[in-house]
Amino acid sequence: MGPVNRRRRAVPWAVLAFWIAVIALAGPFAGKLGDVQRDNVVDYLPADADSTQVAKIQQKLPGGESTELVLVYHRDGGLTATDRATADRQVAGIASTHQLAGGQRPVGVPSSDGTTLMFPVSTTEPGDDEEARTAFVEDIREAVSGAGGLSVDVGGPGALQTDMSEVFDSIDGTLMIATVLVVAVLLILTYRSPFLWAVPLLVVGVAALMTRALIYGLVQGFDLTVTSQSAGIMTVLVFGAGTDYALLLVARYREELRRVRQPYDAMGAALRGCGPAVLASSGTVAAGLLCLLAADLNSARGLGPVGALGVVCALAAMMTLLPAVLVLLGRRVFWPLVPAYGSEPKQRRSLFAAMGSSAGRRPVAVLASGAVLLGALAFGVLGLPGTLKQEDSFTDRPESVTAMRTLADAYPNRSSRPISVITPTSGVDGAVADARATEGVAAVTRGRGADGWTELAVFATNAPETTGETATIKALRAGLEGSYVGGPSAQQLDLDDNNLRDRKVVVPLVLAAVLLILVALLRSVVAPLILVVAVVAVWGAATGLGGLVFGPVFGFSGVDPGLPLLSFVFLVALGVDYGIFLMHRMREESLSGAEPAAAALTALRTTGGVIASAGIVLAATFSVLMNLPLVTMVEMGFVVAVGVLLDTFLVRTYLVTSASLLLGRRVWWPGRLSRRPEGLVPPQDAVRPAEPAARV
Repeated sequence: MGPVNRRRRAVPWAVLAFWIAVIALAGPFAGKLGDVQRDNVVDYLPADADSTQVAKIQQKLPGGESTELVLVYHRDGGLTATDRATADRQVAGIASTHQLAGGQRPVGVPSSDGTTLMFPVSTTEPGDDEEARTAFVEDIREAVSGAGGLSVDVGGPGALQTDMSEVFDSIDGTLMIATVLVVAVLLILTYRSPFLWAVPLLVVGVAALMTRALIYGLVQGFDLTVTSQSAGIMTVLVFGAGTDYALLLVARYREELRRVRQPYDAMGAALRGCGPAVLASSGTVAAGLLCLLAADLNSARGLGPVGALGVVCALAAMMTLLPAVLVLLGRRVFWPLVPAYGSEPKQRRSLFAAMGSSAGRRPVAVLASGAVLLGALAFGVLGLPGTLKQEDSFTDRPESVTAMRTLADAYPNRSSRPISVITPTSGVDGAVADARATEGVAAVTRGRGADGWTELAVFATNAPETTGETATIKALRAGLEGSYVGGPSAQQLDLDDNNLRDRKVVVPLVLAAVLLILVALLRSVVAPLILVVAVVAVWGAATGLGGLVFGPVFGFSGVDPGLPLLSFVFLVALGVDYGIFLMHRMREESLSGAEPAAAALTALRTTGGVIASAGIVLAATFSVLMNLPLVTMVEMGFVVAVGVLLDTFLVRTYLVTSASLLLGRRVWWPGRLSRRPEGLVPPQDAVRPAEPAARV
């Protein structure tokens, strides 16, 4: 064995050793990411909104952040004297064992119909400690109980936040297990091998491990905000994107093994062939996600670098560790369908060849009918329910939501959830008077004060998160000069307003970033425009489908205000991935001298199987989000999964191909391919056999 061959054989071992060292270093830190995930109110709110300032000042008041609860005693036929005695006894016990605001026992407020009795409970005992707050709420729930038709529920903002935290705590493990199982099943079905499926899965697991460790480092070094939502989406992105890159690389490597004797050389040819497309596709996704840094919402802005880092780690692992492992395992990893040197793949009628033929015969009809279908689906957005309320954020109703529903029915003319107002102590008397005089205000009480600020609790006459309460919040903000108006309802209002602002800023940035990358890769303006218009149409159609099913089928009463922006970023960035695979192959065929129509159909035939497999995997990984008990995650998973499938099987196969056939060489305008009817002499590595269609 010569020195060159020895050096070649040493490269995969060196790469493997490097990644083993990475695993050893990253492992301890990856496990700590859950400890630094933050799901407090300010971690999701807009940076400069009134409600954010209220939350920050409340944390600095004596005792730190307050925990607001409401004990709700209810009997359908009306409360009995025994019921009231039970409520008084239980509330007295709570007041004697916990440090409540004012140091006095809460006073019950009966409903006008006599069916309900509520006790507002406020305390700073847990402070800002999430675990302490959860323990406090659970202790209160154990201290109250009903019998014989008397129901007792603990609600209020503190209970709602505790129920939400418990859901968030379960996301990481549930999401990871479900994602691994889904990807494993799909890889087994795709490769039909007892061994090959495990290699990409293990490598993408290493990528996820490295991502979690690096994000933990960013949190420690730069105080990056990482929420449970962004961490969950990051997991899906790493597994979805990483598996997509693996499918493309393995398909190309399998074909090269038929042409090249040595696995090392075959892998080199495969990396040269698909490397530019994979690099461009990952760069597109990362660039699109980084555009979220321009968002004002803390949760969206934090998701940008978290998601981008996950995609970059997936790229690094799939372009280095995966090739090294495959080369070391040799051809036998493909058993029982081992690609022998000099053999020819089994010829069979390709589904995508048939699709290409139909598009080639009637490109105008195909393009027009596809555009009409997407447009019709997009009209479904008119059926989207309104903004999602906090109490409707769960797929299964927790105790805190049951309490809020009971209160809304029993106290129609009084809100059980206060609007928090932070006002300068020097003008607190005037602020109280102005607040009481504001239309829609039922009552105002003074709370804590420190550092020149005093907290007021304002109760509206309308139920939480209704049009009437929203008008009251806006009136308070307009009338209380120098004060901040916050609380759960004001937070939802600020989320709505800032999501609209973020869409106006981030959407153009994403489109510009994606276009620039595509222009640089494809050396064209027309082809990138086609791809971008296509993915925007897919986003509209997928969102429209959400409007058709969220309310009537899923029973959701609202849409998360962040859904339009985040789904747009994911579908545009991820959808362009498949366009890159298709158009890059089309450009290769054109460089080899193929006529425009032949180049388009060959590209579809040769990449269609891989794109289909990748699309199914990506859609399946995002659909895992639909198993989580949060409406926000279910909606996100549905829109992105449906959008990816539309993009894979309709837009990419039919519409983009039809548009390319109609435009001919003009699709490459103003590049040189659009100006020279004769074929160009390709570089030495530009002419390669087609990738096999992956079996799905």
